[in-house]
Amino acid sequence: MSRFYITTAIDYANGEPHIGHAYERIGADAIARYRRLRGDDVHFLIGMDEHGQKVAQAAEAEGITPQAFVDRIAASFRSLWDKLDISYDQFMRTSDPAHKAGVQALVELIYRTSPDDFYEKEYEGLYCVGCEQFKREAEIVDGRCPVHPTRVLETKIERNWFFRLSRHQDYLLQLLAETPRFLQPESRRNEILALIRSGLEDISVTRGRLAWGIPWPRPLSTGEEQVAWVWFDALPNYLTGTGFPDGPWRQRWPAQLHVVGKDITRLHCVIWPAMLRSAGLPLPERVWGHGFVLFKGERFSKSAGNVFSVAEAVERYGSDAFRYFMLREVPWDSDGVFTWERFDERYTADLADAFGNLASRVLAMLHRYRAGVVPEAPPTSLDHAGDEIVTRYATEMDALLLHRAAQAAWDLVAEANAYVERRAPWAQSKAADHAGLDETLGALARCLARLTVLATPFIPRASLQLWRALGLGDTTAAVPSWNVATQPQVSGLTTSKTPPLFPKQERLTTPV
Repeated sequence: MSRFYITTAIDYANGEPHIGHAYERIGADAIARYRRLRGDDVHFLIGMDEHGQKVAQAAEAEGITPQAFVDRIAASFRSLWDKLDISYDQFMRTSDPAHKAGVQALVELIYRTSPDDFYEKEYEGLYCVGCEQFKREAEIVDGRCPVHPTRVLETKIERNWFFRLSRHQDYLLQLLAETPRFLQPESRRNEILALIRSGLEDISVTRGRLAWGIPWPRPLSTGEEQVAWVWFDALPNYLTGTGFPDGPWRQRWPAQLHVVGKDITRLHCVIWPAMLRSAGLPLPERVWGHGFVLFKGERFSKSAGNVFSVAEAVERYGSDAFRYFMLREVPWDSDGVFTWERFDERYTADLADAFGNLASRVLAMLHRYRAGVVPEAPPTSLDHAGDEIVTRYATEMDALLLHRAAQAAWDLVAEANAYVERRAPWAQSKAADHAGLDETLGALARCLARLTVLATPFIPRASLQLWRALGLGDTTAAVPSWNVATQPQVSGLTTSKTPPLFPKQERLTTPV
């Protein structure tokens, strides 16, 4: 059994969850579920980034304390993740005392291990409150931050602690050049390589005149006490989530995979590895920078006034349908588009007509022709096609190309539906071709069993419902396992009818 520690970026607690948050969690959850199917010891970490100026301002606007504000936001996020069946093992919050202690321990470790990497400096720069970052001239477009174009950049002058990021430039170039897998997809790696080659500047890692943050463990030479810059607080959550610095944290660290949005790969593939190197700690093995979900060519963004209700999308057809659409329609390695029309089309064609109809037909025919018992039957062309598709599916999932893996699984759905039409089991029954009918039903039952496994990362509820209907497990502890995908043994199982997995819907009104 291999250890697999997977994380997502922790969500910033200045507003309600949006479709970008959902896309990242669904994708990471699909990976976590797949690794569990393969027998890995998975630990899946998500959470909330709860400090910083934006949070303090949002709380002040509502007339409540920052802690009360983030408590409410965290509850809202967790409620949505439950609705989307996100199978996380740990929910990290940066306001937790254990995290605060871990961040301070990491800072002190850097002071001890690389004492020259911290120094004091007075600094003046343009600050984006949305990003919680100072912006270099090359990162500003028409006087604004391109990520938060509706926010005015603030001029800040402070004396802060700085981190000597520039010292790690050659190391980071070598890391990305010699270990391409560290940052994927390749387009993201090329972007970060270009950024590093343009020259890295040291970064301010503390903030003055801000109470809502983790206290920096050492004061300035002036005696002023400051708090950690929000990203120097947030990035270590992946480490503090293991119990660092106390307990058996090395049993989990380093992480096998960080899943983050493409807009924060610089933080995860430049600043975070530099911090860890400075502390003498191992780096994560892999970072995946996914793209954005777009609507009418624009990124969903609260700050841009582009509002979208994830809850409304889930209520439309259920969590499985939303999960499937997001991972099939939006490429995991680039940007993709959400439209209500396309959502409706995918639901009807892929889920109701293809997957759901296949399951209903096969279970009904087993009940009608064989009293629900799966007959013994030799391998067929459908089994051979299934063997090839399972191999392709595993290759795509291992490469984290989730949209291609979903395509592979639904290619098997199409193969099975075509097999039904080709074999015409109703005609075999009428002609009393008992051996031929057994062969058809056995092959279809094996195919359904395979599909319950391959579809689990995408539509976990329907997959489990079908798994149980096939007689593969009738307890809550019985869940799909990978060996059923590679060698489905279903003959002799007693199946049962089940309500439609994806019932046909009347034409729904498209939200504005």
